[in-house]
Amino acid sequence: MDEELLDENDRLTQRGKKRGPLGSCCYCITGCLSRCCGRVKSRFTGDVKLNPRSVWLGRQGPMPQRYPPNKIRNQKYNILTFLPLVLFNQFRLFLNLYFLIMALTQTIPAFRIGYLYTYWAPLGFVIFVNMVREALDDFRRFVRDREVNSRMYQKLTETGQLVNIPSSEIQVSDLIVVEKDQRVPADMVFLRTTEKNGSCFIRTDQLDGETDWKLRLAVPTCQSLNSDQDLFDIDAYVFAEEPQKKIHGFIGQFTEMNDGVETKYGLGIENTLWANTVVASGRALGVVIYTGRETRSVMNTSHPVSKIGLLDEEVNNQTKILFALTVILAITMLALKGFDGPWWRYFIRYVLLFSSIIPLSLRVNLDMGKIVYSFMIMRDKEILGTVVRSTTIPEELGRISYLLTDKTGTLTQNEMIFKKLHLGTVSFGSDTNDEISSHLHTAYSNIDQGQDVSATTSQRKSAVRRTVVSKIFEAVKAVALCHNVTPVYDDDDSDPDSPEADREDNVTYQASSPDEVALVTWTESVGLTLVRRDLNTMALRTPTGSEELYTILQIFPFTSETKRMGIIVKEERTGQIIFFLKGADTVMNSMVQYNDWLDEECGNMAREGLRTLVVAKKHMTEEQYANFEGRYNQAKLAIVDRATQVNAVIESLERDMELLCLTGVEDKLQQDVRPTLEMIRNAGIKIWMLTGDKLETATCIAKSSKLVSRGQDIHIFKTVLEREQAHLELNSFRRKNDSSLIIMGDSLDVCLQYYEHEFMELAIQCPAVVVCRCSPTQKAEIVKLIKTHTGKRTCAIGDGGNDVSMIQAANAGVGLVGKEGKQASLAADFSLTQFRYLGRLLMVHGRNSYKSSASLSHFVMHRGLIISVMQVIFSSLFYFSSVALYQGVLTVGYVTAYTMFPVFLLVLDHDVTPETAMRYPELYKELLKGRELSYKMFFVWLLISIYQGGIIMYGALMLFEGEFLHIVAISYTSLVITELLMVALTIRTWHWLMLIAEFISVSVYIGSMFIFKSYFDPVFIVTWDFWWKVMVITLVSCVPLYILKFLRKRFSPPSYDKLRE
Repeated sequence: MDEELLDENDRLTQRGKKRGPLGSCCYCITGCLSRCCGRVKSRFTGDVKLNPRSVWLGRQGPMPQRYPPNKIRNQKYNILTFLPLVLFNQFRLFLNLYFLIMALTQTIPAFRIGYLYTYWAPLGFVIFVNMVREALDDFRRFVRDREVNSRMYQKLTETGQLVNIPSSEIQVSDLIVVEKDQRVPADMVFLRTTEKNGSCFIRTDQLDGETDWKLRLAVPTCQSLNSDQDLFDIDAYVFAEEPQKKIHGFIGQFTEMNDGVETKYGLGIENTLWANTVVASGRALGVVIYTGRETRSVMNTSHPVSKIGLLDEEVNNQTKILFALTVILAITMLALKGFDGPWWRYFIRYVLLFSSIIPLSLRVNLDMGKIVYSFMIMRDKEILGTVVRSTTIPEELGRISYLLTDKTGTLTQNEMIFKKLHLGTVSFGSDTNDEISSHLHTAYSNIDQGQDVSATTSQRKSAVRRTVVSKIFEAVKAVALCHNVTPVYDDDDSDPDSPEADREDNVTYQASSPDEVALVTWTESVGLTLVRRDLNTMALRTPTGSEELYTILQIFPFTSETKRMGIIVKEERTGQIIFFLKGADTVMNSMVQYNDWLDEECGNMAREGLRTLVVAKKHMTEEQYANFEGRYNQAKLAIVDRATQVNAVIESLERDMELLCLTGVEDKLQQDVRPTLEMIRNAGIKIWMLTGDKLETATCIAKSSKLVSRGQDIHIFKTVLEREQAHLELNSFRRKNDSSLIIMGDSLDVCLQYYEHEFMELAIQCPAVVVCRCSPTQKAEIVKLIKTHTGKRTCAIGDGGNDVSMIQAANAGVGLVGKEGKQASLAADFSLTQFRYLGRLLMVHGRNSYKSSASLSHFVMHRGLIISVMQVIFSSLFYFSSVALYQGVLTVGYVTAYTMFPVFLLVLDHDVTPETAMRYPELYKELLKGRELSYKMFFVWLLISIYQGGIIMYGALMLFEGEFLHIVAISYTSLVITELLMVALTIRTWHWLMLIAEFISVSVYIGSMFIFKSYFDPVFIVTWDFWWKVMVITLVSCVPLYILKFLRKRFSPPSYDKLRE
């Protein structure tokens, strides 16, 4: 059965990737071109297979190798590929390819039926406009890339001097200095730092989306040198594995040679500084091991592709129908005429004669409309700072079915705020800090007087009062000690020898988690301040001003497996050894003494959207600690199952612990995230949150942001490592109805490997999906899977470099300018400054862009169809002649000066106000059905064109008197006025520009009637006979449609009409 399921998965996946004949041809051509270009590029740039390497410090090794340049490139084209690729992208659209063939036939005298400029000028204009637009978009990318590549860094030379070089000139083996808060330019091994303990913190949010600061350790041999210049005096090199995508792992060696003897040190991820991370403390010096496209960040970023919107594809498909209609008409006319003589020549002339059925001006109008939509988005004062970086797909914003969003910096502000402390009997919020401060001050005042706070018998304090003071003292002290936070002082404006108390204003806290910084910041606000910490000691300043010193004996860091962190400290004042432990309630429940409040309060805080931590402690005697230390050190020396043995020793301590408190920390959400997500959900858009953060954190944010609505069931997909586990868990998930899904990235990989179709079928039905511990590559793959399995349009939004692949893979990519930098913003199709702007971008601009483009498409097609119907009637009545009814100026003028401006200004039309569109997002849901540009609407407009074309042509012939020139004047004038009246019939909101355009069009046409005397009889067109005939024909062609519109609006009004009423 599993094999059948796999076969089904393969078939369904391949079915989603099928292409039509033209698409297959184009795919083969591009594939061949890509392979040829790849070989040429490899030949001239020296590309080689990715292999491990030995990198010598600051110099080339004995066997020099060529490595890629350290350049960031988001451009789609270069000087050589711009013209062929742009032309290819333009002519793979059926409309453009068709008119290219039509224009080429006009170079053959036997097929020529009009002036060359009537074919080549419109086609050239379309191609020119698109080339200019693509050139401008790509030039902007080039400017942004140049800005990033020209950032200056300091390179250490053999003379000991630091020289400034741009990022693009950095090479493998260079020794680069990265200052605090500066972004790392290339993948490096960390050699030295100005921090005395030989370590520094880095921020990796642009790489993996995690806000936790990561601790990095310098190579001990290099850190122990007296100066940076001494690096050139040692004979050493770094062995690095081949470049690869994994960002959380690295295998390498540092080898130092002394008198022919090699001394090797193992290097891991803790010794690396990956490109796009930021040094958060001190100054770091490293040796470059990977550059450019071989860096982890670039390997996890997909290359930009040219995106074609769904509307363009729908229009392209409808033009194919029009082409088929053109061929059928040509064959019909040929059959009626007879296959005598050079029938194939007549067939081609008929095709050319009816070629106006497929309007080339459609591409011109749609492309110019995209520019107008982009301009309107950027000048909208309600979403200030919005930038449209890709002007080719604004209508896509009106067809989004799935929104994929990052968490850190996108939904949240990346700021943790302490909100609640619960002691079991009493709870304190952020507004009761003064009460906690008072209790702490009382406790430490008693300590200064030599009293034991936990056993004080002061007659002035009641038993309840005494208990609260004692509990607060123990809880706050535990929170102030159980962490990995280090205070760092900014010495730029202060004396380095001054005491910490004098430099309080310059302190910043560094930690591997923003939660821990929030907790330590809170303890400072209530009077217990962390003032100093190194590898072995920690000092706290009490509310009374005294200093408490603690010796750090052991630290057990937080991991996603243990979900807790612990620390053993020795209090120097009392000599007590205390083991503090904090962690998630799911693991701490079994470790603390019996209580009747923890589960209930954890649930309450979770419902408030707070991230909870349970804090506990245990006192240890000297003998107990000595015994533990012996067993712990022995376990760390084990070769087999070292991690298991170490965890077993630690777990022996984590029993029967005293529960101290429960803390609640809020990851502050972006402004108006909740109403924005609710609006998007009400619009029928399903939301997926893809984050590199931990499962607990992602779950908490999903609840607090209302991504998962209140009362909705949540199914947490268990960790699966093999096929059988995935099968069982999928069966369990299938039984959950209307549940939101939360799944780990590793489990997702297993499911997709064996049960891709089954998993996606279940996931896309969920109201919300959260994928945590998700790599940048996984984010992009998820977007592609949704597109493949649903065929729906996707929008991805993020703010970090780790979101670029996802943004580029989506049909519409949105980047936020935030604390994580501008990389996502620069690579996106649309750039926003706040997440809440996304609602207006979709509900207002996306909706208007799509509906306006649909109306514009209908009108331009109608304009071509109606004149083609008249041509068919004319040819059939005049002996099937292949002579054009309207030639030269009349043909060009009809689609330009006489009707272009009113028709094009349909891009300014909107059915409801922006406020109504925001208030009723359900209006957006109607767009997802695709009715605006459906085949039904297409055939309705086809019937309208046939009716109006027949009325105008037959009316002109029936009312014809005198010269043939009068037929042209009557029918052409009726045609132009009918088109202008149809715009007035269709438009829903009159714009002042539309009134001006209608007036100018009529004025220009009337004026031209007296100028082009070869087409109009000046004497006839000023007579009442001419005008009453035009009026009658026009009224007959338009009034029935007005009546039908009125009846439809009266008895079956659209939803937007109901809202307007």
